[in-house]
Amino acid sequence: MKPLFFLLFLAFVLSSSSSSSQARSVIPRRPQPLSSIKINTTLNQGTCSFSVSVRTSCSSIRYTRDRISLSFGDAYGNQVYAPRLDSPGSKTFEQCSTDTFQISGPCTYQICYLYLYRTGNDGWLPYDVTVSGYNTKAVTFYYNVLIPKDIWYGFNYCYGTRAASSAMK
Repeated sequence: MKPLFFLLFLAFVLSSSSSSSQARSVIPRRPQPLSSIKINTTLNQGTCSFSVSVRTSCSSIRYTRDRISLSFGDAYGNQVYAPRLDSPGSKTFEQCSTDTFQISGPCTYQICYLYLYRTGNDGWLPYDVTVSGYNTKAVTFYYNVLIPKDIWYGFNYCYGTRAASSAMK
């Protein structure tokens, strides 16, 4: 009787772990293009400060002159927008480097989406982007792919909430 109980228990555990791995596979592991985004610049006059660290891949070009913008937010429609992170001539986004920015914006809950926008012809390959702020745990979005030109490209982990998707449209 005990061996039968053990086998049933083992089957239950294995079926539970396989269903949870299926649920995890729904989350995109690679950044996705976003066809449209509504940037609400009037909300960006916020009272919270965020630290954003952008690590450029060692596989990226040596340096870029591309213009890089960023938008991130929470599941409740709070959005932070940085229209241009790069600074011409400042050696921002060099190969194998990390650049940290202090960005002011509306206070948010846990950050669950982040998109980058690149304009220019150099090409740029970020490794990852980490955002931390007052109300949020630090969250890292892993890219390690070339950001396509003239399109918002990134991650939206705000599944199951209408507010996040409406903020992005």
